[in-house]
Amino acid sequence: MTGMQQRLETLWRMESPLLIARCARLLGGDIGRAEELVQDVWLVAFERWPVEGMPDNPGAWLMTATRNRAIDVLRQHQRVAEQHARWGEVLHPASPVAPDDSEALVDDIGDDLLRLMFVACHPQLPADARIALTLRLLGGLTTQEIARAFLLPEPTIAQRIVRAKRTLAQHQVPFDVPRAADLPARVGAVLEVIYLVFNEGYAASYGEDWMRPALCEEALRLARILAQRMPGHASIHGLLALMELQASRSAARSDGAGAPVLLEQQDRSRWDRLQIARGLASLQQAHSLRGQEDPYVLQAGIAACHARALAPEDTDWAGIATLYTRLLQVQPSPVIALNRVVAILRADGPLAAWGLLHPLLDEPRLQQYAPLWVVRGEVLSRLGRNDDARAAFTHAASLTGNERERILLLGKAGAGG
Repeated sequence: MTGMQQRLETLWRMESPLLIARCARLLGGDIGRAEELVQDVWLVAFERWPVEGMPDNPGAWLMTATRNRAIDVLRQHQRVAEQHARWGEVLHPASPVAPDDSEALVDDIGDDLLRLMFVACHPQLPADARIALTLRLLGGLTTQEIARAFLLPEPTIAQRIVRAKRTLAQHQVPFDVPRAADLPARVGAVLEVIYLVFNEGYAASYGEDWMRPALCEEALRLARILAQRMPGHASIHGLLALMELQASRSAARSDGAGAPVLLEQQDRSRWDRLQIARGLASLQQAHSLRGQEDPYVLQAGIAACHARALAPEDTDWAGIATLYTRLLQVQPSPVIALNRVVAILRADGPLAAWGLLHPLLDEPRLQQYAPLWVVRGEVLSRLGRNDDARAAFTHAASLTGNERERILLLGKAGAGG
């Protein structure tokens, strides 16, 4: 790939969400048509710029060209409507030609991005479609890149994106930010998508890679945009804090060969202290907005306990257990209950942990969940029941789809926990 091609690829990542968002608003929310027009503009740039050179302000050139394309489409629709009306056909009202609002462009961009984000994460769409559409429109990822990230066939991702656009069109989803009464639920849908993307990058469900950093970075970028544009929502700052704090450990989560390194064995000098500071600042902002009982804020508080510990023995496990207890009250979940068992194991020992773990062993929703058997193995190992611990780790290894994690768990089974 040439230097010009690399610059164009980077520019696409940076500019395409703004271009699609702007164009979709001008076209009355037609996201599919907006994406087509933006891609047409990019084809022109890819053909002309390597020959003629890149403009001094490529972002402005692309925005102007995209806007002109959108206006041409609107004018064409208007001409067709006028011709049909002349022959007496019954028509829907024609779309008006977009006003010349170039001077307000910079101020509008943030709102347009929010509109695009809320549309891509609309509750009418299933979760997998929301993720694919969000990465496509707001991340600037190609269908091939999304398919590679989730280890799925490219046609599968392409079909999800096409169906998502068709669903939005069929339901005539408005291209706007929800009204105040609907905002909490809709923000929740957006945050859920962002966190799903982050988690798939932070601990890949399948494949040979332990992490997929590009997905983590994309989720962080989207959350930062959301926090900047909607600064008064504690849950947004809570999620951003949680992801910043978790991502700060990324460099220490694998060794030189790519094998996983568990939290207590990590070289904490490799943790990103600048990112930790950003995460703690976001957490403080969430607290200032009275978000102390928000699930994302509580999880960020747990991550902060780990981030503040310069050595494993400094970790405030009692504080973490308390936070998990509060989280379980506001968001009951067997997974959260399982995580609380881990904190109790560290804070109060294996006997206390076993009492809380035992009821979860019969929980139907956890039977195929590898971490349940990992925690069982950890508790049994601390109780001195090494044979049972080995069996638990071996079973956990059989349930995980990630090859790196499977090798790690088989290693724990071989070492007796």
